[in-house]
Amino acid sequence: MADETSVDLRKLQIYSVFVRNHTQEGTLKALEKDLPRIKALGTDFIWLLPINPIGKVARKGKLGSPYAIQDYRKVDPALGTWDDLVHLADQIHQSGMKLMIDIVYNHTSRDSVLLKDHPEWFLHDETGKLYNKNPEWSDVAELDYSNHDLWSYQIETLKQYAKIVDGFRCDVAPQVPLPFWLEARKEVAKTNPDTVWLAESTGGDYIREIRSKGFWISSDGEIYRAFDMAYDYDIDQDWHDYLSGKSTLADYVNVLNRQDVAYPYNYIKMRDLENHDNLRAHQLIQNENDLLNWTAFSEFQKGAMLVYAGQEYGVKHTPSLFEDDKIHWNTNLDFSGLIKKMHELKQDRIQVAGKYELTSQQNDIVQVQFSQKKGS
Repeated sequence: MADETSVDLRKLQIYSVFVRNHTQEGTLKALEKDLPRIKALGTDFIWLLPINPIGKVARKGKLGSPYAIQDYRKVDPALGTWDDLVHLADQIHQSGMKLMIDIVYNHTSRDSVLLKDHPEWFLHDETGKLYNKNPEWSDVAELDYSNHDLWSYQIETLKQYAKIVDGFRCDVAPQVPLPFWLEARKEVAKTNPDTVWLAESTGGDYIREIRSKGFWISSDGEIYRAFDMAYDYDIDQDWHDYLSGKSTLADYVNVLNRQDVAYPYNYIKMRDLENHDNLRAHQLIQNENDLLNWTAFSEFQKGAMLVYAGQEYGVKHTPSLFEDDKIHWNTNLDFSGLIKKMHELKQDRIQVAGKYELTSQQNDIVQVQFSQKKGS
């Protein structure tokens, strides 16, 4: 675990925005008008999905995935300019929030600046063709971190952003070797020592698959050495198994309790019911009362909380990563008050540092207990 990570990060509420689909204009400037509403939810950090130019070669869909980045050091002109990013960051800070951006360092687009200028920084097979550990990711080329010149370039890029933003959400962070992240954290701290690092960590089946191919991939236990927070994908399948009736509530509660002893004492899990890669919670949980209960339960779990834009209104449709697919904000639900209240409760010290234990009971009821530790 990053030794300096504070357990106070468990208080955080992170609001995830896909800029292209968030407003009708789909720009950084247009997002500014929504900042007061986002802040009113209790939001501490706004996380922007990638804001860089998107590659055209092998593009998926009409607009392409923001995770197929053509140039790490530029802003997608469809979203705005570098000055627009700086202005948005200023407005977010003036609103009492912080800004986190998406960092996609496992791969680039297939027409990226790096691939053109430094093809030796990419994975190739025995015949010299680009090689992907994930064949289905056909719109990207995967980077090879055995070349330390790549390290220098990537870290300098992070420093450029660290002058403006307050945190990094790192895409498929486990597939980038841990020694790079340790070095990056140390170097970025020279520019912004308060940077918050969130890893999109992964589950056991995927770790086993990538390791079987002979490549590096970190477990959560390893990723916490360099990152402050990690996804709870280590138990995501357990949650879906319960929702689909493949396992019991007791099974799910057991893995939640196990997290509390499997990771360092100051571990921070980012809890979420939905995100840009998965189905909306309301699509998975059709009953509105059940959805309300799950929303509250997620906030009561130990760790930070993610709200994916539209979740507060029970939006069912997951915006496409490859098309112009605006959020339809008008629904008959509004969990804004609940999310705000749950965030307020999360600020209590006992939820941050108290003894934490879950107990499954009959009729799909879970008892969540936070108790004061002796001497605290």
